Amino acid sequence: MSGTSSPEAVKKLLENMQGDLRGLSLECRKKFPPVKEAAESGIIKVKTISARNTDVLAALKENSSEVVQPFLMGCGTKEPKITQLCLAAIQRLMSHEVVSEAAAGNIINMLWQLMENSLEELKLLQTVLVLLTTNTVVHDEALSKAIVLCFRLHFTKDNITNNTAAATVRQVVTVVFERVVAEDERYKDVIEQPVTVQGNSNRRSVSTLKPCAKDAYMLFQDLCQLVNADAPYWLVGMTEMTRTFGLELLESVLNDFPQVFLQHQEFSFLLKERVCPLVIKLFSPNIKFRQGSSSSSSPAPVEKPYFPICMRLLRVVSVLIKQFYSLLVTECEIFLSLLVKFLDADKPQWLRAVAVESIHRLCVQPQLLRSFCQFYDMKQHSTKVFRDIVNALGSFIQSLFLVPNTGNTSATTNQTGGNTPGGTASAQTNPGILGMGGGATVLPAFEYRGTWIPILNVTVQGSAKATYLEMLDKVEPPTIPEGYAMSVAFHCLLDLVRGITTMIEGELGQAETDGQTMTETTLSPAQSSDQQSVSGQTDKELVSRAVWEEMVNACWCGLLAALSLLLDASTDEAATENILKAELTMAALCGKLGLVTSRDAFITAICKGSLPPHYALTVLNSTTAALSNKTYSIQGQNVQMISPSSESHQQVVAVGQPLALQPQGTVMLTSKNIQCMRTLLNLAHCHGAVLGTSWQLVLATLQHLVWILGLKPGVGGALKPGRAVEGPSTVLTTAVMTDLPVISNILSRLFESSQYLDDVSLHHLINALCSLSLEAMDMAYGNNKEPSLFAVAKLLETGLVNMHRIEILWRPLTGHLLEVCQHPNSRMREWGAEALTSLIKAGLTFNHDPPLSQNQRLQLLLLNPLKELSNINHPDIRIKQLECVLQILQSQGDSLGPGWPLVLGVMGAIRSDQGESLIRTAFQCLQLVVTDFLPTMPCTCLQIVVEVAGSFGLHNQELNISLTSIGLLWNISDYFFQRGEIIEKELNKEEAVLQKQAEEKGVMLNRPFHPAPPFDCLWLCLYAKLGELCVDPRPAVRKSAGQTLFSTIGAHGTLLQHSTWHTVIWKVLFHLLDRVRESSTTADKEKIESGGGNILIHHSRDTAEKQWAETWVLTLAGVARIFNTRRYLLQPLGDFSKAWDVLLDHIQSAALSKNNEVSLAALKSFQEILQIVSPVRDSEKPDTLPAINVSVPVVVGAMTATSLGRSFMRTDSIGERIGRYNASEPPVITDEIEDLNLWWAAWNTWYRIGSESTKPPITCDKLTFIPSQPFLTALIQIFPALYQHIKTGFSMDDLQKLGVILHGAVSVPISSDASPFILPSYTEAVLTSLQEAVLTALDVLQKAICVGSENMQIMYPAIFDQLLAFVEFSCKPPQYGQLETKHIANAKYNQIQLFAPAEWVALNYVPFAERSLEVVVDLYQKTACHKAVVNEKVLQNVIKTLRIPLSLKYSCPSESTWKLAVSSLLKVLSIGLPVARQHASSGKFDSMWPELANTFEDFLFTKSIPPDNLSIQEFQRNESIDVEVVQLISTEILPYANFIPKEFVGQIMTMLNKGSIHSQSSSFTEAEIDIRMREEFSKICFETLLQFSFSNKVTTPQEGYISRMALSVLLKRSQDVLHRYIEDERLSGKCPLPRQQVTEIIFVLKAVSTLIDSLKKTQPENVDANTWAQVIALYPTLVECISCSSSEVCSALKEALVPFKDFMQPPASKVQNGES
Repeated sequence: MSGTSSPEAVKKLLENMQGDLRGLSLECRKKFPPVKEAAESGIIKVKTISARNTDVLAALKENSSEVVQPFLMGCGTKEPKITQLCLAAIQRLMSHEVVSEAAAGNIINMLWQLMENSLEELKLLQTVLVLLTTNTVVHDEALSKAIVLCFRLHFTKDNITNNTAAATVRQVVTVVFERVVAEDERYKDVIEQPVTVQGNSNRRSVSTLKPCAKDAYMLFQDLCQLVNADAPYWLVGMTEMTRTFGLELLESVLNDFPQVFLQHQEFSFLLKERVCPLVIKLFSPNIKFRQGSSSSSSPAPVEKPYFPICMRLLRVVSVLIKQFYSLLVTECEIFLSLLVKFLDADKPQWLRAVAVESIHRLCVQPQLLRSFCQFYDMKQHSTKVFRDIVNALGSFIQSLFLVPNTGNTSATTNQTGGNTPGGTASAQTNPGILGMGGGATVLPAFEYRGTWIPILNVTVQGSAKATYLEMLDKVEPPTIPEGYAMSVAFHCLLDLVRGITTMIEGELGQAETDGQTMTETTLSPAQSSDQQSVSGQTDKELVSRAVWEEMVNACWCGLLAALSLLLDASTDEAATENILKAELTMAALCGKLGLVTSRDAFITAICKGSLPPHYALTVLNSTTAALSNKTYSIQGQNVQMISPSSESHQQVVAVGQPLALQPQGTVMLTSKNIQCMRTLLNLAHCHGAVLGTSWQLVLATLQHLVWILGLKPGVGGALKPGRAVEGPSTVLTTAVMTDLPVISNILSRLFESSQYLDDVSLHHLINALCSLSLEAMDMAYGNNKEPSLFAVAKLLETGLVNMHRIEILWRPLTGHLLEVCQHPNSRMREWGAEALTSLIKAGLTFNHDPPLSQNQRLQLLLLNPLKELSNINHPDIRIKQLECVLQILQSQGDSLGPGWPLVLGVMGAIRSDQGESLIRTAFQCLQLVVTDFLPTMPCTCLQIVVEVAGSFGLHNQELNISLTSIGLLWNISDYFFQRGEIIEKELNKEEAVLQKQAEEKGVMLNRPFHPAPPFDCLWLCLYAKLGELCVDPRPAVRKSAGQTLFSTIGAHGTLLQHSTWHTVIWKVLFHLLDRVRESSTTADKEKIESGGGNILIHHSRDTAEKQWAETWVLTLAGVARIFNTRRYLLQPLGDFSKAWDVLLDHIQSAALSKNNEVSLAALKSFQEILQIVSPVRDSEKPDTLPAINVSVPVVVGAMTATSLGRSFMRTDSIGERIGRYNASEPPVITDEIEDLNLWWAAWNTWYRIGSESTKPPITCDKLTFIPSQPFLTALIQIFPALYQHIKTGFSMDDLQKLGVILHGAVSVPISSDASPFILPSYTEAVLTSLQEAVLTALDVLQKAICVGSENMQIMYPAIFDQLLAFVEFSCKPPQYGQLETKHIANAKYNQIQLFAPAEWVALNYVPFAERSLEVVVDLYQKTACHKAVVNEKVLQNVIKTLRIPLSLKYSCPSESTWKLAVSSLLKVLSIGLPVARQHASSGKFDSMWPELANTFEDFLFTKSIPPDNLSIQEFQRNESIDVEVVQLISTEILPYANFIPKEFVGQIMTMLNKGSIHSQSSSFTEAEIDIRMREEFSKICFETLLQFSFSNKVTTPQEGYISRMALSVLLKRSQDVLHRYIEDERLSGKCPLPRQQVTEIIFVLKAVSTLIDSLKKTQPENVDANTWAQVIALYPTLVECISCSSSEVCSALKEALVPFKDFMQPPASKVQNGES
């Protein structure tokens, strides 16, 4: 306003006005003087006003009638120029608002006249517009006149005027209503007095309205009248009017000023009473019209729908519904029903198009739709408008497909002149042509059963921009392009879905947040008001929810039918995407609202879209069947029967195998399928929480798709492209190849997002996966086809991402996977196990809150399935299980805690028959446990570890494992030992708890080895396990276990409580011995050719029996060692003597077993236990320690091949041991008697072993068992040690027993194949160890007797007897039963015959006999005077025994024997003869003398012939021995003849005599020549004979007679020899005589000289005269010999002749010789 009221503007206005008036007066000066005058007076008037008033404009306005007057008069001239000038001036005044109401009326009247004269029409319109828009002075009648003026101008002939007028009318109508708005604004603060309206009966009662409102009311009412072709009430002067224009004006008013109608009852009334009926009336031709009924037949052509009106009516209806729905509920129901009807197929195409456009306008207004639903669908007796709209759209879309080309009627008619079949055909072939031109861009379109409908880009999403509703200028119905209606309808659907879901989800979200804030407030101290508000809230929410549900329920069927059809028909990716998005949002919405049926229906549709047509997936088919609703039979059919023809234009992107039981050929996936799949993934990913049970559908479909595409599960359950060897049936295009990683990624993300689902939804997901998996399992039964692993893989993925709440899904998840693990199909199984183990590992490594260490229940829950796997027998599953255990140990071993029993149980559950690799893996786990985790596990589990390790030892699959497991047991025992105290404490604590629990329950505490304390029980379990292994069928295991068991008991036994030892001895050790003995005695004797593979077996181990022998050896040795080292612990146990007896029994049965190795070892064990020293009381420390450490000979040969684990030698001396006992433990005082009993028990055992083993066999065949030398040696070597303990009670009886055994042992022959090792070569005189041992035994005995009491000495003779028996062996080897033995010289040394029976070789007993002889001599030297020795005629026995070798002399097996016998005889006699003389009177030696005489006789004049190869030196040495004997006779016997029986002396003399003349023989045979002459011997005999003949006083005549007779015989022989020599000499001439003869003659000559010497020395009275005569008579003969040629003979002769000089003078007295 400021622009027109400023002083300058006012001044300008005044100037302009004056100028206008002047111009007017000028123009009118000539023709129209009155006008001129008026103009001039007007100038004065203006000047006056401006001069007088300060507010010029107000003054002008007051006087405006006068001021305007000249101009009006100017217009009245009807002169164009003047009229234009005047109108311009009037407009200027108007624009400065200086026109009053009266003036305005005048102006309008003037304009009216102009109009009627058709002058200046455009200027008129302009003026009216300015007048009405600048201010509000024009009211009521004036206004109506102005409006009519404009209307009238609208209907002129001039087009420009018409259009301008139309525009002006619109503007004016708008102005009228704007004034109402402004007026309301001005009065809004004033509270109106309510005026009573009389029921609105008078519809023109507008008294209550303010001025502007009243004008508007009148105008609107008249517009309605006009459109209805009735006369107007207010717009007086209207001449004509068009309906189209009227409808347009109505629409614009309704659209632009809804508030006027809503705020003023009067206007609302108009709407209801005037507008709606009008609309309905005008619609009638459209409703009744049916296309196709010929127009000619209907008489009223009005009835044909008229496009301009129809279109405008729809616009009005749109506005009414949009703006005034709340006022016109019932009316709108009718309108909407009409709209729906207009979509019918029999309506004209343009009508359907505009109807669809109108409906689209509604569809973009969700709140409006919501209202429909609330006010119609939810009311009982109302039309279901909302449902009808949706269904109508669906039907509309279907009809477009079903009725091809009717849509194109107009177009086709125009083009081809009729709806010809040709036209249809061309339309149908169209898409095919497009499809074939690969390069051409394919138009987006729908194609269904040959109907091809392009998709046009009709509108922007979310706005309903109409095309045909805007065609206000068109009179004829336009041609609708093909596909337009379809496109709009398609967008309607999309916008409808988008709008509804956005609105409902928004409200849902709002409600949720409100609900949350509400609940939060209620949680605070609740006031009643809060509570009410909450309930109010929930009521409101319930109402809203009801509306939402109704909306969805109303629309979903129709939507689904339409969308499914479109999805099937769509060939455009974008369109498909939109359809899928709509289905997805609907599914999600239904899910959120909990509408299961509808949700599943939408999901099913997407699922079906994902799969190839006709794909047999039962889940989907059943669902769709249920959904196909009777009302929508057509649609139902469409949803279900997807015709393959519709697929012709789809690009095939993948070909694959269907997932089905029977192979069915291939199926093809199109790009659309893939698109649907992605939507499905998207749905599951974003809306998983609301899927509930429809997870089944989704997952089943995905599984099939994944299968067809050939995705396979990889680590962690993610699916990766890659087809197994299923065949080349999978063909993937590059298009889909690039998609696959994306799809697999989305698939994984889908399951990852399950971590955000709530527990219930998660359970739905898990259940769905489980049932899918069950189906897959059913399909995989009984065939080896690749199974579908989708479900298993996804269960794994789901489990992995939901670790934080694993407890809620663990049981169903693992329970199912365990079933999968048992499946016969290996691939299925393998994945089940993979999934299960991955989950367990992940569960254990996951960072739970609280941590697992504090949540034992969870830890056990997690580990339990691992244990459950042990019930499955498939090795591949078990391998997985064990690998899992291994990994758990490596990562989690330190923190398993209470889970240990489960983990160990898994390892222990492996059975022998389960294959090597399985056992090996399990064993690896165990090794890891033993090496790394023993300290971290609860001590109560240690027993399980022992049991598991033991069970591996017993597995017979892999020897190394068994052996290593024994090593593990050793390591475990070491661990027990090192951490004993800690373990003991913990176990005792645990025990106390268990004890308490047991007491509370009133049951006994039950565990193995119960009374023992728990730590001891642990040890006992370990021992028991090792004990079981000691009787394993495999020798190596037995050996290893045995060594370990004994080492363990040896090393760590001290940790046991004293009482526990009882269990160790009886339950462990003796039990083991019994089992071993039994197995050994029953073992098979069959030869084992090889030890598995190509390992050769040593011959000492080539039968089971021999292998068991080794075990027996080891076990017995071990037990003996324990008895030995732990005697101080065992003896106080109470039943030690019983145990001792049992042990001895075992030793005896082993010693007597027919296996050299066992028997020998038994003796070694025997030795070991006998080396025990009974603890000695301090007061009784022995001065000398008994010699127990008998050295054990090292046995070479066969035995060492299996030498025992460790040497049996005690390294520490007994003294040290006694010292140790005294130092470390107080000596246990045991009862002497008891101790003795133990030793006697040992003696009895020894005796039984000895007598059994040395007893000769009764029959002799090649299988005869003969004890080995080392065995016998060891047996005998035990005696000395044993004897030390029993010597006090050792009786003759026992000695007898001993003798039998010693004799028997020595008599045993050796097998020829062993002889080279044991026997010395024949030339060496060495004792075998056995023989040495026998002698040692006797030695120990005799030494003991020596220091023993008197009554012990009576045993001497027995010992002598024993030894002498051995001496005899030198000449008479002992016989061993009936066994034939070869003499050692014949033994086949070099050829050990493998298959011939062993030959038995008798030993070389010579050294032994000789050594025995030496012992006899020694012993005799010591004991000759003992009473027993004297009484028992020991000497006689010695002589008697010696007589044997002496008489054999050269015939003795060994030359040394008789030489030794001689020297021994000499020694013995030198001691024994004095004793014999001493006891001569007692007669105890009487029988000895003849024996002695015979012995001398046999020896000196032996019948054996010396060997040919005897050298002279040898001969002379032998002769000197004979000489020694004669000397002994001459020194020890003859001098004491008084004490000696005469017969004996006589025998001696005879012998000497014989010796002295031995060399002469009357019968001079060859044989005798051979005999070498013993010159020295003869000489000594001669001398002795002479000495004792002459020097002594002859005691008896008989003696003298003997001497004399002897001499004469001697001399006579000499004479003969000499004579013979002389003869031979003469005869031989020059030839020398034989050497023998020469020697003989020399000897004779020497004897003569000796004789003469002797005779000279003798007292003369002793020599007989006859003798002298004989001597002298020799002289002549001697002289004759002088002529011999031999110088030796000559010298001897010289010696013989010299003594004769004494005979040259006669003796003094002549006494007769011999008679004094």
